[in-house]
Amino acid sequence: MPDRVMSVEMQPHITNKILAHYDAHARLLPWRSPPGTPAPDPYRVWLSEVMLQQTTVAAVKDYFAHFTTRWPSVDALAAAEDADVMAAWAGLGYYARARNLLACARVVARDLGGRFPEEESDLRKLPGIGPYTAAAIAAIAFGKPAAVMDGNVERVVARLYAIATPLPAAKPEIYAQVAHLTPPDRPGDFAQAMMDLGATICTPRKPACGICPVADACQGRLVADHFPVKAAKTLKPHRQGRAWWLQAQDHVFLIRRPEKGLLGGMRALPSCSWQGDGETPPVDGAWQSLGDVGHVFTHFRLTLGIYGLCLVDRPQMALLGEWWPIDRLAEAGLPTVFNKAAQAAQKGMRIK
Repeated sequence: MPDRVMSVEMQPHITNKILAHYDAHARLLPWRSPPGTPAPDPYRVWLSEVMLQQTTVAAVKDYFAHFTTRWPSVDALAAAEDADVMAAWAGLGYYARARNLLACARVVARDLGGRFPEEESDLRKLPGIGPYTAAAIAAIAFGKPAAVMDGNVERVVARLYAIATPLPAAKPEIYAQVAHLTPPDRPGDFAQAMMDLGATICTPRKPACGICPVADACQGRLVADHFPVKAAKTLKPHRQGRAWWLQAQDHVFLIRRPEKGLLGGMRALPSCSWQGDGETPPVDGAWQSLGDVGHVFTHFRLTLGIYGLCLVDRPQMALLGEWWPIDRLAEAGLPTVFNKAAQAAQKGMRIK
């Protein structure tokens, strides 16, 4: 295994080469300022970083454009209706992030005069801002020398120093190396340069080592696919449940999920708790099986059995919810798992 000790003289060599490559090849992204130019609006940096958590750049671009057009400032977002933001967020996943997004916007607008704090430690006090997001905002928006470490940066550094410790145990060691490499004068550009390097060259599979600006210093280059070392995966538990498609007069009955908990505050089809209990449909009737859909959450896999019932009239429901026009279902902001269920239900109802 290569020796991970890198000379002090090599640190600025690596940093300078990465920055030079970024100056020439930086990705043009709507939330960025070009290399070497004044920092972008902190609101745009914060919004993009929250959206980008465990989501691809390609997926985020349209959402970012929609949000910044509809809510161009943190004050505008703070004044938005919860339901509107949740609907606009649908498809980005992890709805707790959308709730924290609103909570954070309201704290900044109400308590901080619409200005994000500049220091990493103060940013971490805001709702939904963890170590990575705080460091990214501090470095990119305010030029603070914060060590920014996302998945791309982890991979670059683990290969560069041939770090054999499996993730996540290796994170402190990787973080220390990122901190050593981060320059005090261009921390934001360096953070984005490292992200770009991981996204475009030092990719998870088949990295393009031949065009990497720091290939000469990379201790893991010859066995790049071995890094970062990952701990053995544990099998996610499998849950099963049911969801009910209740249709009447070209409308479908939707509920609003409880504010706390998974997919909190989102519109959804009525469903059970996914724990194998309480599988009672919203009304009595001859419910028909319309197939199954699967979905993978962070901590478990889910299989939902879909059941459908078509009524002539829309009854008053004991269950709190609303009758939603089926031809406007795309506007309901259903979470992905319930979008899958709705599509399966509509297909199954047409077949039957």
